[in-house]
Amino acid sequence: MMQAPSNRILVVGPAWVGDMVMSQVLFKHLKQRSSEIEIDVLSPRATVALVSRMAEVSTGIHMPLGHGEFRFAYRRGFGEQLKSRRYRQAIVLPNSWKSALVPFFADIPVRTGFRGEYRYVLLNDIRMMNASRLPRMVDRFVALGAGAADPLPEVAPPALMTDADNLAALRGKFSLEPGPAVLALCPGAEYGDAKQWPARHFAAAADHAVRQGYVVWILGGPNDAGIADAIRDAMADDTRAALTNLVGETSLVDAVDLLGAANLVISNDSGLMHIAAAVGTTVAVLYGSTSPAFTPPLSQRAHIFTESLACSPCFKRVCPLGHKNCLNGLLPSRLFDLVDQCGAGRS
Repeated sequence: MMQAPSNRILVVGPAWVGDMVMSQVLFKHLKQRSSEIEIDVLSPRATVALVSRMAEVSTGIHMPLGHGEFRFAYRRGFGEQLKSRRYRQAIVLPNSWKSALVPFFADIPVRTGFRGEYRYVLLNDIRMMNASRLPRMVDRFVALGAGAADPLPEVAPPALMTDADNLAALRGKFSLEPGPAVLALCPGAEYGDAKQWPARHFAAAADHAVRQGYVVWILGGPNDAGIADAIRDAMADDTRAALTNLVGETSLVDAVDLLGAANLVISNDSGLMHIAAAVGTTVAVLYGSTSPAFTPPLSQRAHIFTESLACSPCFKRVCPLGHKNCLNGLLPSRLFDLVDQCGAGRS
C-alpha cells in the first residue's frame, strides 16, 4: 500500500544568488499558511548555502550539476533517491524543462510551476504567467505558493540570519578591526557589463567615504577581481590604505555576515545587493540596464539611484548603443549625502 505524502514541500530553487534571496518570500508565505510544513530547497552549489540563513527552510539539497548541464539519467536517479522523503508538493521556480525532471522522477503528487518550455507532462499544476498581475519576480515566486484561483498573497521581505561568531572569526582572519564606519562595495555584475557601475565611480565614492572616517571593504567572487583591482588603483593615494579587498576570499555565507556588519553598501543590481537588503543594511543600489520595477531590494533602507534614460532599462548584458550612459552618467557625487548620513549614524 502506498504511503501518504508527508508534510514536506520540495522547492526547486534558482541558480542566481539574487533570485535565491528573493525566493525567501515564497518560503515565508508557505510557513504562514502552515507552520507544520517542512521546506526543502534543491539548488546548485552557487546558491544552496544561502538557505542555511533562512529560518523557514529545513534542508538545503545540493544539486551537483553545473549551470545549463542536462544529464537526463543523473536527474532521473537523483529524483528516484528523493522518493523516500514522500514530498506532498514540489514548487519549481526556474522555467526550464530540465528543472522539473527531479520532482517528476521523485513521484511528487503535486508539481507546481509556470508553463515555461512546455512542461505539460512534468508538471501537473501548471500556472500561466500574467506579467501585468505579477510584475515583480517576488510576486511570481509567492504566487506559486498560493492556489491558482487565490488572490496574490502579501509579500513579506526576505530576512537572512547573520552569525556573530562567524563575523568575529572573519574579523580576526582579515584583520578587520571593529569600530570605524564600514562602506562595503559590491562592484560585480555576473549578468554583464551593462549592470556594472564604472570602477572610477566606485573609487570616487570610496575616497569620499574614507575622508568621512570610513574603512572600505570590497566584496565579490573571483570573477570580480579585475574591477576590484581597478577600484583600488583609481583611489587616491591618501585613501587607499583604508581599503580591504576581500574579493574571492570569502564564501557566500561569509558575505551575509560582512554585509550585515557594514554601515552602508554600494552595489550594482546583483545578488550581493539583495543579501545586503535582506540583512537590513542601508544599501545604495545602482540601476543601469535593469529595472527596480522588476527586481527591487525589498527594504525600507534601500536607496535607488538611476539615470532613467529613454533607452533604459534595456535588460541587455552589454550596452547595445555602446555608451552605457545609464551608469557612466550616474555620478558618485549623488551618493555623497547618503555616505555622510550613514557614517554619522543617521542611516
